[in-house]
Amino acid sequence: MLYFRYWSRGFVLFLGFTAGFAVIAALVMLNKVAFFDEYIINVVQSAESPAFTSLAKSLSLVGSSRQAIGISLLAMLLLFFLLKHRLELALFLCVGLGSQLLNTMMKLWFHRERPNLHRIIEEVGYSFPSGHSMAAFSLYGAIAYLVWRHLHRKFARILLILIAVLITGGIGWSRIYLGVHYPSDVIGGYAASGAWLMLCITIFEAYRNSQRQIGNKPVPSA
Repeated sequence: MLYFRYWSRGFVLFLGFTAGFAVIAALVMLNKVAFFDEYIINVVQSAESPAFTSLAKSLSLVGSSRQAIGISLLAMLLLFFLLKHRLELALFLCVGLGSQLLNTMMKLWFHRERPNLHRIIEEVGYSFPSGHSMAAFSLYGAIAYLVWRHLHRKFARILLILIAVLITGGIGWSRIYLGVHYPSDVIGGYAASGAWLMLCITIFEAYRNSQRQIGNKPVPSA
């Protein structure tokens, strides 16, 4: 049994991310984000330079499916063989596979075309929500959560979260800079992946704590 008292904090965050995505999705469908998207794209791309272009392409590569799969496989090998964390491996798989499936389904549902203002690279497929942003948020968010649980120093935890935020934010910035996503695609991707990540973490924590409580129950005497 998954006791409700273990769900509170994670479930509140899940509801917050879900509400955020619902608002963004509604605005996108009603075409109420055109001014915001164009303004942010112009601001980001106004800083175009060979150095920024090289950085954006590198960050975009880090957030690509191929790189995400490679990093995921390495993390799973460490969790399974080195750390022996079978339950954490299940969480990691659920977050990654679920995020990919959700992105595919939502792109087919919303059918939003990619921006055509100034593309530095070419991409195919629909635009909303950003697949790179969802993959980055779920992958590095899951890694940060799993590593954070085993860190005890405050500085190490802060550094871990900072690195995860910078990588995830940088990948989102790269997709806008390269002209293949609207800012609302990126923000929507973060919100959708954040909701899924928090739901998975909530269920994981509830199950882990319920199992711990079952293990602490006294054995009845004969």
